Amino acid sequence: MKSKHKMKDTGMAWSARVTGAVLLLAGLGLIAWNEHRVMDYGAAIARHGSPVLDLGAEGRPSAGQYGSMTRVSGTPQILDAPRDPEFNVRADSPILIRHVEMFQWREITVGGSTHYELDWVDRPIDATNFAKPAGHVNPGAFPIQGRQFEAGEVKLGNFKLSTPIIRAFPGRIDIAPDEHKLPANLAATFQRVDDKLVTSSKPSNPRLGDLRISWEAVPVQSMTVLARIDGDTLAAREPKDGDPGFDVQVGDRSLLDVLPALPEPPQAVLLVRLAAFVLAALGALLLACTSRLRNDVLFAAGIGAVVVPAVAGVMWLAGDAMTASVWLLVAVLGAGLAIWRVQQRSASPSD
Repeated sequence: MKSKHKMKDTGMAWSARVTGAVLLLAGLGLIAWNEHRVMDYGAAIARHGSPVLDLGAEGRPSAGQYGSMTRVSGTPQILDAPRDPEFNVRADSPILIRHVEMFQWREITVGGSTHYELDWVDRPIDATNFAKPAGHVNPGAFPIQGRQFEAGEVKLGNFKLSTPIIRAFPGRIDIAPDEHKLPANLAATFQRVDDKLVTSSKPSNPRLGDLRISWEAVPVQSMTVLARIDGDTLAAREPKDGDPGFDVQVGDRSLLDVLPALPEPPQAVLLVRLAAFVLAALGALLLACTSRLRNDVLFAAGIGAVVVPAVAGVMWLAGDAMTASVWLLVAVLGAGLAIWRVQQRSASPSD
């Protein structure tokens, strides 16, 4: 009878050891697979040209970020709005644009037939090049020029935006001037018609040389910017092959939307590392089932904290010494825990 029980106990012990060995190897295989995919992702990012930080809307400038590309999203904050000082027109926008048109003669040739008509045109037309310049002479240079006014400071999230990025913001909306805020000399010359100012005494029947002035602004809307971190500012990286060195898109776009060629980051990296440790610790606990250290959870945790970080640390040695040193430090601490438990059990009376 005792022999049967002994054989049964021996069989259970062997089963526990085999299961423990399988779990331990599974933990090691899992950590090796996980670190391999993390390293592959890092290599793919490096081939892309520079590290890309996905800071989103909450990211802040910090040490160690200089020169990195980053994705930042949110609604721009206009800290110093642009203003047209001549006409006293202001807009809560990154950019304010003044358009100037003059009522001028245009030459139109269709099917070999040339005719002339008066129309609003945003540039001076030289009538001396007309086929029939007589009776179609234009006034010449505009007395008032079109201009673009830019905000003194625009922020996206916690970063300032450089001028080239601000100028790349898409979209236009009309800005209506306030005729009551015009300087006295301009108020005597211009009158408001819809959202424009005109010099025509009869706006429905403008005369040659009349001016029409209107304003547009870039709308304030949700934006996503991919650019280089330069201190507390987002700026363009070195432009090449027609690439301006940054990207601007409307809306909250993911990093993969902005950079479709970028590889997808590995998922659940920390969770997989924890699972590998748990498997290795359970394996160690089962392997020690017939020893003095049976049921010693701390010893098993120590062994798990040795073998899993040791494998990861060795894998990282060739590519990232800092990461490897962190893993190996954890392995040393795990070894200290396991050794301490062995000494504690050795000093205690036999179970």
